[in-house]
Amino acid sequence: MLFFCCPSSSRAAYQCFRALKLIHRDCLPSLHISRCASTASVPRITTHYTIHPRDKDKRWEGVNMERFAEEADVVVVGGGPAGLSAAIRLKQLAAEHNKEIRVCLVEKASQIGAHTLSGACVEPRALEELFPDWKERGAPLNTPVTEDKFGILTEKSRIPVPIIPGLPMVNHGNYIVRLGHFVSWLGEQAEALGVEIYPGCAAAEVLFHEDGSVKGIATNDVGIQKDGAPKATFERGMELHGKVTVFAEGCHGHLAKQMYKKYNLRENCQPQSYGIGLKELWTIDKKKWKPGRVEHTVGWPLDRHTYGGSFLYHLKESEPLVALGFVVGLDYQNPYLNPFREFQRWKHHPTVQPTLEGGTRIAYGARALNEGGLQSIPKLTFPGGVLIGCSPGLMNVPKIKGTHTAMKSGMLASEAIFSQLISENLQSKTKGLHVQEYEENLKKSWVWKELYAVRNIRPSCHSVLGVYGGMIYTGIFYWLLRGMEPWTLKHPGPDFAQLKPAKECTPIEYPKPDGKISFDLLSSVALSGTNHEHDQPAHLTLKDDSIPVSRNLAVFDGPEQRFCPAGVYEYVPLETGEGSRLQINAQNCVHCKTCDIKDPSQNINWVVPEGGGGPAYNGILPSPQMAQFTPADSISSWFEGL
Repeated sequence: MLFFCCPSSSRAAYQCFRALKLIHRDCLPSLHISRCASTASVPRITTHYTIHPRDKDKRWEGVNMERFAEEADVVVVGGGPAGLSAAIRLKQLAAEHNKEIRVCLVEKASQIGAHTLSGACVEPRALEELFPDWKERGAPLNTPVTEDKFGILTEKSRIPVPIIPGLPMVNHGNYIVRLGHFVSWLGEQAEALGVEIYPGCAAAEVLFHEDGSVKGIATNDVGIQKDGAPKATFERGMELHGKVTVFAEGCHGHLAKQMYKKYNLRENCQPQSYGIGLKELWTIDKKKWKPGRVEHTVGWPLDRHTYGGSFLYHLKESEPLVALGFVVGLDYQNPYLNPFREFQRWKHHPTVQPTLEGGTRIAYGARALNEGGLQSIPKLTFPGGVLIGCSPGLMNVPKIKGTHTAMKSGMLASEAIFSQLISENLQSKTKGLHVQEYEENLKKSWVWKELYAVRNIRPSCHSVLGVYGGMIYTGIFYWLLRGMEPWTLKHPGPDFAQLKPAKECTPIEYPKPDGKISFDLLSSVALSGTNHEHDQPAHLTLKDDSIPVSRNLAVFDGPEQRFCPAGVYEYVPLETGEGSRLQINAQNCVHCKTCDIKDPSQNINWVVPEGGGGPAYNGILPSPQMAQFTPADSISSWFEGL
């Protein structure tokens, strides 16, 4: 375990001590629901300072807003595969050249790996480049793939599809991993090399030099009441300044969104497209356990115009474990579609249910995935900063793999950064270094070649044949031409704009969960280990509190209450008995960012909560305490129908 550590100073030491107390105090999760009081005709929902500035709030008059600042050479935001690989590579290069380089990495989770959703099939190419001796170092890649299966599901049967060598779904040489454990191992390697790791520190703000270049980041403040007022325990976050800041926040990072706008990074690319991935971990009957087997399906329960599919991986661990999941493209059109309930329904398919019968579900989680591919990658460099990993969207969509490309992008970024840091002839136009060589080198690497080859597979699913058209395209053009076709297909537009008004769509009837194979939402969220300090402003902020009812509910029948995989958004009756209001159950948030992506009004802005909050996947295996935890029965009548 990597402990929260701070630079040496009395103030930082106090922050360290306080953070450890908070982590200890909040180790058991709670699904507290905060209800909003009505004010005038529109109930006030959002109290966060990003919407209601403190300089206009008298309650903040006289509060000390000074922040402690530390200087580093490179600041890394995000402790996932990309960020840790970048930090590791920098320290490796520093050791090779006998240079002293200070690298600081901040991670919003309470410990490295806690927010990493496991159940992944990893291609080890980048790992072998980063640590050729990874096996001797004990990297937790315990399950080599031994068998690939792919099929098309109808409601009652499965049509097997042969996996021809050379197609993206071939997994020979890959490993099924619990990615949270792998990320934790990477954190240990980084710490051993001298990387300063700060878990429990959420990067809340980007800092800029007067010349407009990135100066670094500031971590979030703590000790703020739910209504936005300072507590007696209020404490300002700290600043980390660096010559270069590496943004490795993962999919749809809230700081990266700001960089897109400030530096116009998306000027020459298509809108990003996303999917929502839901995962569970089960222990199953040992007789049904096939360690190393990888299974994928498309088709039922989704229609042909809704992109998505499933996976089921058999892990070789000390007990018979399977990781299974369901991905739904967030460009779906029917506002009544509920990804969580599609996932639960899929588990009852005649070819899936037998594997799970007699087993026990022990973990649940969800996260958004970048699916835009090469067409949607923004400019990756700007004065003082770079984007790496899933933040700009480097996932290979048909492979459903992004760990290896994320790691390699971090390594390439670090090599370019290091070259500038030690250059004696460097003449930078801005205080923050503009490392343009990183993007140039990435486009010369195997990452770009791989993404270019599969660039047309995802957008080919927008034909009349839908997902099956994409399969036909893959079988003909990709297999024959390997992505060398002289055209690049386009996406139809941003995901939020694809949703149709409710009156144009048919409601979807979902079966009730049986409590054995399928489950309700709240018991699922409980297994994610999700917890936030309840007395803090909701980090799911609304630009306009009136929009949810006046537009989302009126036009789209409140899709927030269906696309969120954690029950964060809920429409409840007004106390007057006339109409409804939106209630945000921020305590439940698993940090997947789906709401920020799919909100048809683009009124939701996800920002970081207090550091240490969120899910506690820890390799997506819950703690013994979590196994005993059950949510409150009175959380809301909305969930009774699940």
